[in-house]
Amino acid sequence: MAVHAAIRLPVFNGPAGWSAILPPVAPRARLEGTTGCDVAIVGAGFAGLSAARRLKQIDPALDIVLLDAARVSEGGTGRNSGFMIDLPHELTSSDYAGDDGRDRQLTALNRQAIDFAGAAVRDYAIPEGCFQRSGKINAAASEPGIAANLSYAAHLAAMGEAHELLDARQMKEITGSDYYRTGLFTPGTAMLQPAGYVRGLAAGLEGQGLRIFERSPVLRIETQGQRWRLTTEAGSVTAAKVILSNNGHLESFGFKRGRLMHVMLNACMTEELPPEAIRALGGQECWGTTPADPMGTTVRRIGPGQGGHRIVIRQGGYYRPEMQTSAADLARAARAMRRKFDARFPMLRGIRFEHAWSGHLCLSRNAVSVLRELEPGLFAACVQNGLGTARGTLTGIGAAELACGRESAITRHFGAEEEPSALPPHPFDSWGANAYMRWKEWLARLE
Repeated sequence: MAVHAAIRLPVFNGPAGWSAILPPVAPRARLEGTTGCDVAIVGAGFAGLSAARRLKQIDPALDIVLLDAARVSEGGTGRNSGFMIDLPHELTSSDYAGDDGRDRQLTALNRQAIDFAGAAVRDYAIPEGCFQRSGKINAAASEPGIAANLSYAAHLAAMGEAHELLDARQMKEITGSDYYRTGLFTPGTAMLQPAGYVRGLAAGLEGQGLRIFERSPVLRIETQGQRWRLTTEAGSVTAAKVILSNNGHLESFGFKRGRLMHVMLNACMTEELPPEAIRALGGQECWGTTPADPMGTTVRRIGPGQGGHRIVIRQGGYYRPEMQTSAADLARAARAMRRKFDARFPMLRGIRFEHAWSGHLCLSRNAVSVLRELEPGLFAACVQNGLGTARGTLTGIGAAELACGRESAITRHFGAEEEPSALPPHPFDSWGANAYMRWKEWLARLE
């Protein structure tokens, strides 16, 4: 009998800001007592909800139960920056570019994920502001950043991908800030209000019969005859098949231990900007910048369609194999983000941060995900490598297809990937990773 007991549960530090700025919704029930289904899914983020939607597309009669440790949109999804990126976005690279052949494959798959999300927005009448195909900018403020943008632009040109180099004047017209010296605009990214998108996706799927239980962390997964049994604090589910869509917490159930890198990122969101601040800032109402150097600072400006006139800033990563951070860690990161915010937006120095939070990224050294059948009837849609929106959507789709015996471009691509590379033993992994990240952040300090 296979038994997998969780050695840890998700721990969240700070509110999920994207959810906090939306109107409140009534909580869903916790799982209490026993129930059964055809497929049980663990995790109600991009991967889990995409898996549920794909299962319903394949077989509308399937009885599906989805369990989440938090509330929908208040776990990792509500802490995401909301960039659904189509192009290569390799975080361990100096300019996001990777292997040319693999980049071409992933770009095609990422666009499939974006189209899948766009169709869900249409089918479930998700508000327009939650999904916008508006593109993004790689912003550069230093000579190394400019060089990284030029290098990445050359890679995109070789791939035949559309892009536009922006000068300082154009960057100020868009962002209102004269901090940036150049930018690299690419049109294919969809910008999400991540909490709003997954709320709408969950509600639409419930209309198709999906059962979602919130605040129901899975403590134990075990075989029971020809079925699987998932035990929570107050109940249990038996299912013919199980999809684990819990990203790095795959390791918490004993899978891929010593092979997954757990990085905590932090973000701050301003209070709603008053009219005088909006006038002082200028620029466009909605835009998003990723740093030219992947270790730099991500910035988004949003508008009423996403939860009010606000700016979101994200920076400050550190390696945490226990998958959680402390209040002191978050406070220290928030102070650093305040300095970076003020450098970019001196006209907004008096604007306070209303929300600050930490989020969890799960990466592998060789940038592979874990989309496969782990044991008979037990599937994984995990290890998103910092790309939870597009990669999570893809692995969720792929896991659903595997569970139904389907083959596709998604299952073939991820099925051909290697295992995640082994990490150095602990604590050497933490020492090495954090030292490397501090050095890389110092090199990218202006970005």
